[in-house]
Amino acid sequence: MKLTHDVFLAQQQKLVMTPELRQAIAILQMSTLELNEHIQQELEENPFLEEKEAEETVEADADADRNEGLEEWLEYFNDRDIEYNQREQKEETSFENMITRKPSLYEHLEFQLQLIIKNPDDLIIGEYLIGNIDNNGYLIIDLDEVATRFNTPLKHVEEVLGIVQTFHPHGVGARDLAECLLLQLKYYGKDTPLTQAIVCKHLDDVARGRLSRIAQELDTSIYQVQDICDLIRTLDPRPGLQYSNEDEIKYIIPDVIVQELEGEFIVVVNDSNFPRLSLNHTYQSVLKQPGSFTPDVRKYLEDKMGSAVWLIKSIEQRRMTLYRVARCIVDIQTDFLRRGIQYIKPLNLKQVADIIEVHESTVSRATTNKYIQTPQGLFEFKYFFSSGVQSDTGSAPVSSKSIKYLIEEIINNEDATQPLSDQTIGQLLKQKGIRISRRTVAKYRQELGILSTTARKRYEN
Repeated sequence: MKLTHDVFLAQQQKLVMTPELRQAIAILQMSTLELNEHIQQELEENPFLEEKEAEETVEADADADRNEGLEEWLEYFNDRDIEYNQREQKEETSFENMITRKPSLYEHLEFQLQLIIKNPDDLIIGEYLIGNIDNNGYLIIDLDEVATRFNTPLKHVEEVLGIVQTFHPHGVGARDLAECLLLQLKYYGKDTPLTQAIVCKHLDDVARGRLSRIAQELDTSIYQVQDICDLIRTLDPRPGLQYSNEDEIKYIIPDVIVQELEGEFIVVVNDSNFPRLSLNHTYQSVLKQPGSFTPDVRKYLEDKMGSAVWLIKSIEQRRMTLYRVARCIVDIQTDFLRRGIQYIKPLNLKQVADIIEVHESTVSRATTNKYIQTPQGLFEFKYFFSSGVQSDTGSAPVSSKSIKYLIEEIINNEDATQPLSDQTIGQLLKQKGIRISRRTVAKYRQELGILSTTARKRYEN
């Protein structure tokens, strides 16, 4: 086979993601809180950006400040050799950074360990055990491995673990769910032999509501089993979460506010807390002066100015897209806004995209991690998108969320001593013009976190 080198001319189409396009997409996806933080950061880093003042100062003072700033700025860039990729920012001490927080799970356990254990050897083993407790509060290392690591008897490690398991939150340091629950029952003084037997041998039956089976195998009354199962359900299966992820507190600020005014719904994009950005005219003037900078410095400044322009445009584009999407959702879900969840309509991203004439991915990005404040409460944008079921009456399809609401309402009003089966719930929904299978009822019930018929059954003396 003979190999040759040839040159071919071919035409092809491909999408190029420019930095400006990436910035616009990123800003569209940002929540109100994230965008506010991004704007503040850009104000600090980009000299071409400035915040518009509500009221202009006296013209003479403004001119004086502008001239003074112009001279200082020119002097700065003429006297210094700028390193673009290795700029250092000195962090100033601020009392705003000194914010108190709850300790992490490890810190909380470490504090108790130092308080209770004084023996240096026990302290080292205790610290190692605490370091191997996960966010849920469970010990994730084998005790034999710990004993081998510290060349100490297994009994010694078990004794130290026993001390750790007395710490708060109750149930911490357990090796499985049963041990976690037993530790909590012991703390509350409820660890009777019958309770221990149910926890150790019948947790699966408790979860499935098979009380009769538990009572029969343990030779006790079903009423006593029911009381113990009620107690077990009050315990915390993941005690460590009380202290985990404390640094990840997220504040929800509505991105859009919907209010009813004289019978009409008004949509307002919640950007009132954002700084109003504009280009700094002083620095623009400096950039226009020929021969003021070296080519590298000029390119750096031009890039910064271009970035500032695109940021302002991207924020405005985000605002308009968010408004159009919200306006479309409000127009479609008017009945929900006035009358409640049972009147929410089926909706998908493509429907909204077609109405406002944008790509489906744009609607997806505009609604990701964003919230809308309505007369019915605060909701995530994604809440309004759900599938639907065609009703028997021939009218518009019924949203799956409306159906879930009806299922929950039916179960809340049932006789707990004779809970309704999924089949019966399906028949009741059929009477309301909604035809769904028993399997679909079971699926929606599970998504709502509602137990099965057997597990919901209550026994009365």
